Amino acid sequence: MNSIVSLFNYFTILMHTFSIKDFFDVIITAFLIYQFIKLVRETRASQLVKGIIILVIGYFTSTQLKLIMLSNLLNKFFEFAVITFLVVFQPELRNALEQIGRSKFGKKLTYIKSSNNAFSNTLPIKNCINVIVEATDALQKTKTGALIILERETKLGDIIKTGTVLDATPSVSLIGNIFFNKSPLHDGAMIIKNNKVYAAGCILPLTSNKNINPELGTRHRAALGISENSDALAIIVSEETGTISLAENGIISRNYTKDLLKNKLNSIFLSSENDLNIKDHIIKSLKRFKYYENKKN
Repeated sequence: MNSIVSLFNYFTILMHTFSIKDFFDVIITAFLIYQFIKLVRETRASQLVKGIIILVIGYFTSTQLKLIMLSNLLNKFFEFAVITFLVVFQPELRNALEQIGRSKFGKKLTYIKSSNNAFSNTLPIKNCINVIVEATDALQKTKTGALIILERETKLGDIIKTGTVLDATPSVSLIGNIFFNKSPLHDGAMIIKNNKVYAAGCILPLTSNKNINPELGTRHRAALGISENSDALAIIVSEETGTISLAENGIISRNYTKDLLKNKLNSIFLSSENDLNIKDHIIKSLKRFKYYENKKN
């Protein structure tokens, strides 16, 4: 009974010293722990976490039982735990940092950095989308396999290095020639960057998802892989069936028609560009208003 009373008194004292800062500290820490659990739950890292927990239990047990050799061995292991953690969880940490970069806050930072270089109009984007849609439709009719990657916020420099840089104005004939089955670049992926056919013959990482439909071939697995590791959009034309598919955020959707694909690309790229132009216009208006206010004063 006395222990319960002392525990209650300790809790009361603790609550009296609890401030708003402590509240936010607890909330942020709990959120980070939740995100970490969510990140590793569906990956092989979950098994690694279990192994680390077993080692921690083993360390405390060996310390209590005074197993000197075992406790010293585990102690040396935990001295290098930070380096071990970085090495073991490198893929998961990279994925987490990329997700943070693609968050709303990360996009705001990107906008601040590039607002001065925003497009003055959407004509280059519309032309690029129209060419991609027409080329995809032509490839579908001839059942010519193709993999087209559209770069967004995440830069694909490491992927581009695996292929051949073209930096060419997009056209239906150019895309058709690249994916012609006798072309040396037809097996790899094409990267669309800054509304240009920037590179072709690029090698993509394959998806690690083991639940993927076994009917899907290497192109579809590569498309899923790049969409899992970045925010890029991947368009796939099946060589066997001519089916048009689209991979985004690790999810693949199939059976796109010419019109559906065009509407999808317009909704993604033109709406975001319009938002950017609106924000840019608002900022310029606020700066102009501030200038005149300072001039009056």
